[in-house]
Order: sequence, then C-alpha cells, then structure tokens
Amino acid sequence: MNTPLTWPSAHDSRHNGTMITFHDIEQAAKRLQGKVLRTPCVESRTLSQLTGAQVFLKFENLQYTASFKERGACNKLAQLDASARAQGVVAMSAGNHAQGVAYHAQRLGLPAVIVMPRFTPGVKIERTQGFGAEVVLHGDSLDEARAHARHLADERGLTFVHPYDDPDIVAGQGTVGLEMLQDQPDLDILVVATGGGGLIAGVTLAAQSMRPSIEVVGVQVERFPAMVNAMTGSHHPQGQTTIAEGIAVGTPGELPQAIVRERVHDWLLVDEGDIEQAIVMLLEIEKTLVEGAGAAGLAALLRYPERFRGKRVGLILCGGNIDPLLLASIIERGLVRAGRLARIRVHARDVPGNLARIAAIVAEAGANVNEVHHQRAFSLLTAQNVEIELVLQTRGPQHIQQVLAALNQAAFTAAAI
Repeated sequence: MNTPLTWPSAHDSRHNGTMITFHDIEQAAKRLQGKVLRTPCVESRTLSQLTGAQVFLKFENLQYTASFKERGACNKLAQLDASARAQGVVAMSAGNHAQGVAYHAQRLGLPAVIVMPRFTPGVKIERTQGFGAEVVLHGDSLDEARAHARHLADERGLTFVHPYDDPDIVAGQGTVGLEMLQDQPDLDILVVATGGGGLIAGVTLAAQSMRPSIEVVGVQVERFPAMVNAMTGSHHPQGQTTIAEGIAVGTPGELPQAIVRERVHDWLLVDEGDIEQAIVMLLEIEKTLVEGAGAAGLAALLRYPERFRGKRVGLILCGGNIDPLLLASIIERGLVRAGRLARIRVHARDVPGNLARIAAIVAEAGANVNEVHHQRAFSLLTAQNVEIELVLQTRGPQHIQQVLAALNQAAFTAAAI
C-alpha cells in the first residue's frame, strides 16, 4: 500500500483537538537525557549480506528495562503535577510498558499500580514487581486488563498512563526515530513492529519531519492484525496467542491511527515461524537477545526481501524481555528448521552390538547423538528387528544426507523423520 503523504504539516498531528508536534518529540528527548539510554543504531554487515539490503539496527533491547517503552513512560511521568504524583499512577500492560512505568515511578518516588493480563510471561511480572509496583493480574486480553486499570484509576484517584493512546507517550516513543535519523540521516525505510501504534506513530512523525522522503513500513503478526485491518480495510481474523505478546493488541489506539493513516507506506504481516527465525538469527549473528515483538522487523525483512533489496533499512529491536523457557524452545525449533538438529529412524536386526555399530557410523560421519529411542513393542517390524530413533546434531541438511548414506551403505535401513 503506497499512500501519498498528504497531511496539514510534516511537523504536527491533530487528533480530537490534541496536537503532537516534532517540537514535542524534541522536548521529550531533552527530558529523557540522562534518564533513558541513547541506544546505538549501527549497521549489521552480516544481515545486510543475507538480505540484500543495508540493515541498521536500533538496539532498544539495551534499555534498563529492555524496551523502548520506558521512553514514553518517562516523558509522561516527568510532566505530572505535584497532586498527580502524590496520588500515584496506574497502567495496563503485557509487560514492557509496565516495567517502564514501574521503573520511572520508582525513580520519581511515585506509587504505581500495574494491571497485567493473566497470560503475561513470568519474567515480566517479576521484573515489574522488582521495581516496587503493585501488580494486579486481571483478564485474558489487553482490553480486559485496560478496563480494569481504568476502574482502579477511578476508584483510587490514580492517573491512568495509557501504553500508546496518549500524546505524551507517543512523543516519548518518537525519540527512537529522532535518534535513528540523527545517527543515520540517509535511511530509506524504517520497519516498525506495531501493536497499539504508539511506537510507529511517534517514530513516523519524528522521522518524516527530519527526512520527508523516508518510507515507514508497519509490521504485525498474522494472529493480531488489528492495525493492518484498520488501515487497509482488510478483515484478517484475530487469533488468541502469539510469541510476540508485546504487539498482541486487539484494539489499536485512536491517536496513533490518526497519525499513521496517511503516512505509513506499507503494512506487512508475518507469522510465528518468521519471528522465531528472526529471534534465532539475532541471537546467533548479532549476539543480542530480543523478544517476539523485537524480532518482528527482521521477520518482515526475511519474509519480503524484494520489498527492501538495495535500500538502507532501519530496524528497531524494540524489546528484549523473553521467557527463558520460550527462548529455549525457539532455539531448539530453529536448529531443527536449519537442519542442525535432525531426527532419523534406523531399522536393524535386534542383535547385540548393532546399536554400538550405528553410533560408531554416526560418529564417523561427524554427527553427534543427542537422544536414542530403542523401540521393540510398538513397531510393525518383525520380531527379530528393532526400530531405533536418533536425534542428531549435524551441520545442516547436506550433512544429514551424508549420515543417512553412511548408515544405508552399512546395510542398515535409515531415513529422516
């Protein structure tokens, strides 16, 4: 979708009487100095070689709370008056906004209540509590958690800090784009993970104010395509869960929608496998850990390489909070997809020494045995034979074929599963 850039000014956005200007983003940047890390934005030569684009990574996963979300939170809380500070704040979040609000509330001495959906990863709950916030688990969706947070705001007189539908939040997130264009002024395209829209709205406003010709591409997961549907008129169905829970938003913000509607050039969808692949690549190539949402930009680049080939592309690694068990599963699944972890089945005579022979052939072929399953009872083979399943560490698909060939040459019947 290539929408022409037609808006009143390249430097402001109006919504329900509220104006967000590039000046607001510049002022937010001043408030954030010394409070939020100015993260590096540097080229990844390896990813550039692999994708055919010149890829620049903005390492927002290096923030103290491992997410860009603390930018908006810091900007919002810094502007509260004395009365609001004394009463405290309440926020709703699946984790990253929660940690940003909790951390900066603690730094400023404000009481903070954080409402989180019940599906929130334990690592994010624990870290939020570690910043001194009261955590309330409520609802099975962000919308249910948001409604409860607003109820608590009314009940206790707390200031509600919205994760994305707030001009101060959007201006704070916009400092990501400001820094990227200051560090890399010749970027052609920014690829931005999108949930509620606060990040893409702020980044778009900042970047296009500094470089009007720059393209912005929004990325969502196929299971949560609410912003894509709202912007393109499509009707992609919504799912229940995703490994990119940071952008699992069922209702995008009205303010972000007003900002990005005529400014974002394309909207792309990626699936769970794309995100898993991107997480593993960033870990292996860049030695950097991202969560599902943080990998969405690279996932889009990998899935739609022709869209970006030959361009200078900026990707925002927007978060690094991922459950260790989920990460372990993603790494293992990534090794399987790459052919570096393989499962094979070997049929052999059930006689002493055959299992040792099979293991020796595998070793001679340069593979390593991870697991062995020796099956007699649940096999369709004759009673004199046995079915052996091996999980192997290999160098890739070609190496797997070499191992199978060696086993078959030794009079065993071997095949990949």
